[in-house]
Amino acid sequence: MELEAIPGVGEKTARALRELEDPAATVRSGDVAAIARAPGMNEARAARVARGAIRRRHDDGSRVLATDRAREVYRDALGLLKERTVTDYAEKRLETFYPSASASRIAEAQAFAAAATERDPDPAVLEALSGVEPLADPPTVRVRDRCLATADAEVYARAEARVPELSVETVDDTRDVAELARSYATVIVLDEAFAGMDVEGDVHVRPDALETPAETVPERLLAFFAENRERLEAAAAVHETVHEADTGADADPAADPDALRDALFRLDDDGTIVGDAELERLTAAVDDLDAAVSTAESVADDHLREAIRERDVTIEGTDFLSLVEQGARVDSLLDRELADEYDTAMARAREHLVDALELEPEEADLAERVFDDDPSFPVERDESAVSRLRTELAAGRDRRAARLKAELAADLGDLREPVEELVRDALELDVELAIARFARDFDCVMPEVRDPGGGEAGGGAEGDADDESGNSGGFRLEGGRSPLLDVEFEEVEPVDYAVDGVRLLSGVNSGGKTSTLDLVALVVVLAQMGMPVPAADVELDRFEEVHYYAKSQGTLDAGAFEATLRDFGDLVEGADGRLVLVDELESITEPGASAKIIAGILEALSEQDATAVFVSHLAREIREAADYDVVVDGIEAVGLVDGELRVNRSPREGHLARSTPELIVEKLAEDRGGGFYTDLLEKF
Repeated sequence: MELEAIPGVGEKTARALRELEDPAATVRSGDVAAIARAPGMNEARAARVARGAIRRRHDDGSRVLATDRAREVYRDALGLLKERTVTDYAEKRLETFYPSASASRIAEAQAFAAAATERDPDPAVLEALSGVEPLADPPTVRVRDRCLATADAEVYARAEARVPELSVETVDDTRDVAELARSYATVIVLDEAFAGMDVEGDVHVRPDALETPAETVPERLLAFFAENRERLEAAAAVHETVHEADTGADADPAADPDALRDALFRLDDDGTIVGDAELERLTAAVDDLDAAVSTAESVADDHLREAIRERDVTIEGTDFLSLVEQGARVDSLLDRELADEYDTAMARAREHLVDALELEPEEADLAERVFDDDPSFPVERDESAVSRLRTELAAGRDRRAARLKAELAADLGDLREPVEELVRDALELDVELAIARFARDFDCVMPEVRDPGGGEAGGGAEGDADDESGNSGGFRLEGGRSPLLDVEFEEVEPVDYAVDGVRLLSGVNSGGKTSTLDLVALVVVLAQMGMPVPAADVELDRFEEVHYYAKSQGTLDAGAFEATLRDFGDLVEGADGRLVLVDELESITEPGASAKIIAGILEALSEQDATAVFVSHLAREIREAADYDVVVDGIEAVGLVDGELRVNRSPREGHLARSTPELIVEKLAEDRGGGFYTDLLEKF
């Protein structure tokens, strides 16, 4: 896949995406978390890239949401889904679902959503999901006890790029390698030409080292697992909770949670090995060496001080003169008079050093040399011997750590891809459960989305599927309830409505005309996202565009009025496959002119394969102004009860609904009988 060919991906974004291990496959997968790991990429941008990749895969150049109000409905629909997520990832992942005119994309999304609705959003699973996050790339770890070596300039450059954790050194011959072996615990030579050389130290000739980073620098893999410990443990807990709850779980998680925890138990938060007694002993010995030597000196000094304090030392004059003439120091006197005590002091110092550092026999031999047999007071350490002991202990520690890291990295290497899948599955589960919760909260059903003209749309209870203009298809919904209303969803009255072709929708004020348009728009947008819809049964054509025009806030001035007419002029040009929803267009100008304008728009739309619903209080005037028989549907008021309007929310096909003023006049005529109110009623 050519990254720049993805809608919304420019040169800069493509360059960042190419830093991923397999850019094309990652982008094609639509995995928002994986895409977001590209440099400078956040999850919001990753969602846009994933959405662009989906469009590219389905050759989907459609722009279904053609107006601001249509886009608002989409944001509302998306918001309802997002409110039911637990993780930030799921919120962004849901943004990859968009209203599409591509049959293959809708089918793909519907398959995902249909499977999701089978999930049981168990509260325990939702709680477990709260700790799951996408995996993070750890900062580069610098390893200072190991280096790479090469005589080839190209290999040198490649090594620096592929293994930034290690220093890369240039060598010309075996002598250079030997020099490096004195400075590093391990030297990895990348050139085959050095094979068979005999060099003291831990030196390996591995031309394939750059292709096997897990062996060359296991710290990289360990750092990844250390950085993501909490995320991995949370994901494992999610899968265990799912299986315990038996909520439609898949057979087995991608990674065995117990094996994962066992491996993580051997790893500290900073990527070091824990739980190995020998490594802990060597590490403590290196860290405590100076303190242990100082304490050993004190042990020896205390013993000698006590010995000197308790003994009277007598030196004859000739002996004293002889010692002075020979330039003897107090050390010589100590050697002569307290030789045995000095030996005892040294033995105690060495014993303390060995015990404090828990040294092995071969290490104890080096410790013996820290305090030599030449008497002195206070006792003095041999710094070169201390340095040798430190070097030996550190080398042992590093060799042990390297071996343990390699062993653990081998175990974790087998888990690397499975744990990525483990976390991805947990995050995707949150997406699925959000859809499942949405479907349950709003009594949703999966809609039937048909190819335009590919099936019978189904008319209302009082009409045929085809109107006089020859249009067919459109939409049919039964028991639709909008979750966007400012009332509890359980209190929303269900609506049945079917439209094929072009309709006028009439009805009383506050009777539900605008909410019916909102419901239709919401159902169509959700359906073409591939999502379940809040209704008992829904069929609809796959619309190329949704044009929803909200009610204007007052009469427009001349300039705005002209701009609005231009919009509708563009709208009726090639309106095939469009859904047009318009709420009280007459409010843009005076009623007489509005009726004529709306009649003209309806005439143009009726001549094309478009589906349209125009809400208007001027249905009678529009029908009179139109040059064809406009179908008028009505939201019928049952009447006034205690001053409140009672309405049948489902529009009646082919019925011009009475207005609120007419109902009020009718009530007054019934209450007061004859006269003025009866005459007034006859004028409606």
